[in-house]
Amino acid sequence: MTKPIQVYLERTDLESLEAFARARGWTKSQAIRTAIRALTRRPPADPVLELSGDIDALPPDLSAEFDRYLNETFVAEPAATYRTRRRNRTRRSTVRR
Repeated sequence: MTKPIQVYLERTDLESLEAFARARGWTKSQAIRTAIRALTRRPPADPVLELSGDIDALPPDLSAEFDRYLNETFVAEPAATYRTRRRNRTRRSTVRR
């Protein structure tokens, strides 16, 4: 059994909700119900496994080709080598007056 609820939103929040729902082809009610379920669900037993399916548009062979995709997206650059400057070891003369 469903029950209605009334919520007052600021204009920017309403616009964000409408854009979010429109991008997914959902109604605003569907988006709100999904958000409520996400906020109120119990913590998972394994948080890493819980992340499964959270990112859209990943390649279907990601688990099999993980290293290849990682190498394509993450490139570690070697540390820059800087030459140290030598300071002149000249002493300043102190003038006493």
